[in-house]
Amino acid sequence: MLPLEHIRSLLSGPALTTVEGLPYRRAGSGKVRELFDLGDELLMVATDRLSAFDVVLPDGIPGKGVILTQLSRFWFERTGDILPNHLVPDHDRRLAELLPHQPGLAARSMLVRKLKPLPIEAVVRGYLAGSGWKDYRATGQLAGHTLPAGLRESERLPQPLFTPSTKAALGAHDEPLTEAQAAELLGPRFEEVRSAALALYRRGSELAAKAGIILADTKFEFGTDATGRLHLIDEALTPDSSRYWPLDGYAPGRSQPSFDKQFTRDWLETQPWDKKPPAPRLPREVAEGTRDRYWTALERLTQAR
Repeated sequence: MLPLEHIRSLLSGPALTTVEGLPYRRAGSGKVRELFDLGDELLMVATDRLSAFDVVLPDGIPGKGVILTQLSRFWFERTGDILPNHLVPDHDRRLAELLPHQPGLAARSMLVRKLKPLPIEAVVRGYLAGSGWKDYRATGQLAGHTLPAGLRESERLPQPLFTPSTKAALGAHDEPLTEAQAAELLGPRFEEVRSAALALYRRGSELAAKAGIILADTKFEFGTDATGRLHLIDEALTPDSSRYWPLDGYAPGRSQPSFDKQFTRDWLETQPWDKKPPAPRLPREVAEGTRDRYWTALERLTQAR
């Protein structure tokens, strides 16, 4: 991970929403990341695009891709004993060789091995929030898990729960899966994936607590190499893939302030929008407020001791 002051210096200026001019074949484009094919490896570039309600917004969040990449690098370094990740060996040197005159682009890029992605999102929830809270209110369950009666919004669950979902194509919605449904998709690999996701969540929660932050929930993606070995891929424990709350002032029974994209989601909920493309343009103060929350998460997590 780069020094914090270096990262901070890359957060000003316009948002980067497209990546052009690289001498590599574009292999794909996701909600946030652009992929370039380098043979046995991929160059993964995190743009400043932001998706909400599974729609990519027309305005990016300046510097967001840098924060996502650097925070993922931080977590990859701290979870390697649980599971290997997709970064190539000698990563920093090789990335610098690929982007020799573009340090700003390198700061938002990762050079990764080509792995076979698993067909699910590995979601872990430690608190009752978001769609999980809606599910519980309607059914008393969370992704097939029966929960005690009387739980409140944002309340800590008796234990973290593995609540996987489908991995939808761009523009589609992820759908929740029960553990039984996920087991059908993953076969004998299911228990390994479930155990890895829960272990990664526990590691993230422990360090976040030292930073005065609650990791309410998060999602991971996994892939396998030619030998079948499981790897952590994509991103890890970022504000895009996680719900982070400040520990100070936490109180169940209501929604919580957050260090993630919930600030943007809350603004969008006030707009006359049907949650279909195109999304509303973001006011400058909403974009900057979102960036500041992402930065706060990065700063506090990486400085925790």
